[in-house]
Amino acid sequence: MKLYSYFRSSAAYRVRIALNLKGLAYETVPVHLLKDGGHQLAAAYQALNPAALVPVLTTGQDDSLVLTQSIAIIEYLDETYPAPPLLPDAAGDRAFVRSIALSIACDIHPLNNLRVMRYLKQTLKAGEDERDAWYRHWCELGLTSIEAMLTKHGRAGKYCFGDTPTLADCCLVPQVVNALRVNCDLSRLPTVLAISDACQALDAFRQAAPDQQPDAA
Repeated sequence: MKLYSYFRSSAAYRVRIALNLKGLAYETVPVHLLKDGGHQLAAAYQALNPAALVPVLTTGQDDSLVLTQSIAIIEYLDETYPAPPLLPDAAGDRAFVRSIALSIACDIHPLNNLRVMRYLKQTLKAGEDERDAWYRHWCELGLTSIEAMLTKHGRAGKYCFGDTPTLADCCLVPQVVNALRVNCDLSRLPTVLAISDACQALDAFRQAAPDQQPDAA
């Protein structure tokens, strides 16, 4: 398997965690989103992924299977390599885990990813302080809702669902790491922070961290 990844991409980070939790070997193919105007915009990469985003996972004979979108990739991994599972057995519990994951992947992350921040800067001429305020507003708002979801339904334990990492944790940790990197105020989110800390005590999460990637130098 090959994972086309950028060390700071939270979407690629999610997939790295899932691969590590599954104990799967993979080759990292760095795609630098900033150098030379963005390697994701090169014709060869857009032939692989027309959306010009990371991650991409290729697998199969001659890397013939090309998968995009982090949630779809992780669910593919969970179906293809079922142990350890990243989704619970019961339908209601699976829906809860997916609701956490999708709240991050669909509601928080898209408002703060690189192309949105570039648009704010280059097209709308927003200054650095304005861009930082934008980032923090949407990230703090979204993670506050995650905190409520985790505390309201009684399904959270050491991790987002019980005491085993799931798809939800694969999504939560990268978002928390990014939030702290831009000085978001998470002081009122004790459950989110406790779960993130518990996850990051595991090798699968530590080894997936941005500063552990080959393109982080």
